[in-house]
Amino acid sequence: MSRFMDRLKERVLILDGGMGTALMEYDLDLEKDFLGLENCSEILCDSRPDVVKDIHRSFYEAGSDAVETNTFGSNKLVLAEFDLTERTRELNRIATEQAREVADEFATDDWPRFVVGSMGPGTKLPSLAHIDYDTLEDSYAEQARGLIDGGVDVFLTETSQDPLQIKAAINGIRLAQREAGVDLPIISQVTIETVGTMLVGTEIQAAATILDAMDVDMMGMNCATGPAEMSEHVKWLGENWPKPFSVLPNAGLPMLVDGKTTYPLQPAEMADWVARFVEEDGVNLIGGCCGTTPEHMKALRDKIGFQAPKDRGDVKLEPALASLYNQVPFRQENAVMAIGERTNANGSKRFRELLNEEDWNGITRVAKDQVKEGSHTLDVCTAYVGRDEVRDMTEVISRFRGDVTIPLVIDSTETPVIETALKLYGGKALINSINFEEGEEKAATVLGYAKKYGAGVIALTIDEDGMAKEVDDKMRIARRLYDFAVNQHGLPAHDLMYDPLTFTVCTGNEEDRKHAINTLDAIEAIANEMPEVQIVLGLSNISFGLKPAARQVLNSVMLHHAQRRGLTAAIMHSSAILPKHKIDEEEYKVAEDLLFDRREEGYDPLHKFIELFKDKEAKGGPEKKKPETIEEVLKERIVDGDRDGIEEDLDKAMEKYEPLEIVNQHLLGGMKVVGELFGAGEMQLPFVLQAAETMKAAVAHLEQFMEKKEGEEKGTMVLATVKGDVHDIGKNLVDIILTNNGYNVVNIGIKQPCEAIIEAAEENNADVIGMSGLLVKSTVIMKDNLEEMRGRDIKTPVLLGGAALTRNFVEQDCSEAYGDGVVEYAKDAFAGLQLMDRLTGNAQPEQEEAE
Repeated sequence: MSRFMDRLKERVLILDGGMGTALMEYDLDLEKDFLGLENCSEILCDSRPDVVKDIHRSFYEAGSDAVETNTFGSNKLVLAEFDLTERTRELNRIATEQAREVADEFATDDWPRFVVGSMGPGTKLPSLAHIDYDTLEDSYAEQARGLIDGGVDVFLTETSQDPLQIKAAINGIRLAQREAGVDLPIISQVTIETVGTMLVGTEIQAAATILDAMDVDMMGMNCATGPAEMSEHVKWLGENWPKPFSVLPNAGLPMLVDGKTTYPLQPAEMADWVARFVEEDGVNLIGGCCGTTPEHMKALRDKIGFQAPKDRGDVKLEPALASLYNQVPFRQENAVMAIGERTNANGSKRFRELLNEEDWNGITRVAKDQVKEGSHTLDVCTAYVGRDEVRDMTEVISRFRGDVTIPLVIDSTETPVIETALKLYGGKALINSINFEEGEEKAATVLGYAKKYGAGVIALTIDEDGMAKEVDDKMRIARRLYDFAVNQHGLPAHDLMYDPLTFTVCTGNEEDRKHAINTLDAIEAIANEMPEVQIVLGLSNISFGLKPAARQVLNSVMLHHAQRRGLTAAIMHSSAILPKHKIDEEEYKVAEDLLFDRREEGYDPLHKFIELFKDKEAKGGPEKKKPETIEEVLKERIVDGDRDGIEEDLDKAMEKYEPLEIVNQHLLGGMKVVGELFGAGEMQLPFVLQAAETMKAAVAHLEQFMEKKEGEEKGTMVLATVKGDVHDIGKNLVDIILTNNGYNVVNIGIKQPCEAIIEAAEENNADVIGMSGLLVKSTVIMKDNLEEMRGRDIKTPVLLGGAALTRNFVEQDCSEAYGDGVVEYAKDAFAGLQLMDRLTGNAQPEQEEAE
């Protein structure tokens, strides 16, 4: 461990403020001082070392523990714009030596001072195809060489706007360190814009997942915003990032005053904010970015003194993959991680045809369709005889990385293809796959890529003797894979995803009858013995040889049992999986008999299963007897996600009921069944979403017949689905019911961060804030939001609603989190209306008595 990291454990360290802001205080001449190189601050290390050292000195005098080298733009690509490429290493060395000289002036045994090597984002973003990965990595490697030459203590990649750029910088640093035989810490700071993401659209959760896979020593945030706008993200890092982290805000959001950019946050006000980050969120390294001065750093030192960092306890980052945009946890709530299989040339005829036609737009549509169907990741394989796999993979990944919002699984048997894909992808991918069929050399190469580019790995239970079919063989190879990947090559256990292999049970051969049993037993054994790892199946293998209708049922039944035994992921066509309630009881029983080899004299489940499907085509489920009453028809439509022609049934129901009665008494009854099936693990998320879309269509049709109450609006609610949650049917129902009862509803949509909710509430002078979410993790986010609002001294009443909420959690935990503010539990949309009436003073006397 370095001296810097050791010191960081003992006390919160203060970095310096803005170099650019400090330089503006000097009357520097373009020709004399900048040598005619406008905006090239780095040349001042050569032309005006006195100015650079004076700035470093001013920050040390203010109480900073460390300063950044004047090398923000000193990589080869940026310096090329000034014809200084050949001086990259030299300028970085000189800059570091200058900072080192001043640091040594101030350093004592009790108070060491450090030099941090600043490495900015450059001017080209690889995820937007401005620059290729190899050129970028080489540029950063040369910069790192100079920083090492000068005696830097720690590297800082800062103001990063693209995860792929960060990967190139980190790997460039590591290359230079290997050459020099040193091992210095790496800090990676991302810039989250006012919209709540990095410039290319990356959320803080995805950025953390990617940086964790890159094994940086610290992550943090700097630039773009002031501390107020950072607060929600800082809180998330404090609760989820397991290593030290840093925060270097601007002195507020920039303002243009008399044609000059100014930053409004004064030293004392900024110190109050940053001290809160230290005391409440456990930040380890603080400082400032644009607009911050030595006075800001002195105010920080006066405010926090020399305190030790807060003990954040056992913080763990949720194991996950990430696209360029979003984090996707390996362990899905009440579901397996669905890996879409239709962008694989080996398994999809349509994909092969599009690939051969080079219809890249068509290929992208196939990917997007799988996202809509509920896939969590996409398996991408471009291996096709007669075609250039590297070229095709480059074309596909270059499109998918920006157009597909879910993570990718890079699927190839060729290591050059795998590395090509990883060099294009800024997210955290999954590599498919490694095994020991050809020994360990190839597996070692792939694991090296996983560590270098930050990826997980699928591992098949195959060794030099072939594919394991018996449980003991599967487990023997699984243990060997674990030792090889985790212990020998340093892959985190949670990034190792086993495929214990399954084979068809449909040949009729005696040796094939136990394949499903062996696979399920192996899944359970792996889950018990190695609980941190993930487990995946290529689901359709189990039914190979059957008709499509029979395969659909057998695959669905196999998935149901595998999930209960410990399966965490499946390569499958999500829309071709049936939930248990949609499978005919006899078909389900015979499928189980086939999987578990329950043969009896005179009864072979394989023969019986084939007979059941001899005249059937694959559909959305068995034919059901249509309900006799319109009430049951509507309920069943919601459960089955059947929206075709629903308007006619709704019109028929309105002959008997008012529109709001239909919603409240019949449609919501169907959604309640959906919730119960989802909670029991008997309905996959795609079917929940289908039900929600049907509900949405029904309510949209009924809304036009709902009579909005006339008169002045009775109050305003700002309504949102919380961050990380895409479910909006409950929220939209609240919107409709409140709007039709005289309220103004500002519905700001799904996945809304706390800051957006607060801003909307303030802009619209909200009487009440409504937060909604379906997932269990959404309840935690609601509580976090309330704590953040309490810290901002907001006291607007809040209504919370969602399937995973309980009255006890809201009235105890959430109420405590909000302090003096009012928090209420709305068990459904109509309860929300009653609460809204009460909170705005519009409740009728009989309502008050009833409550």
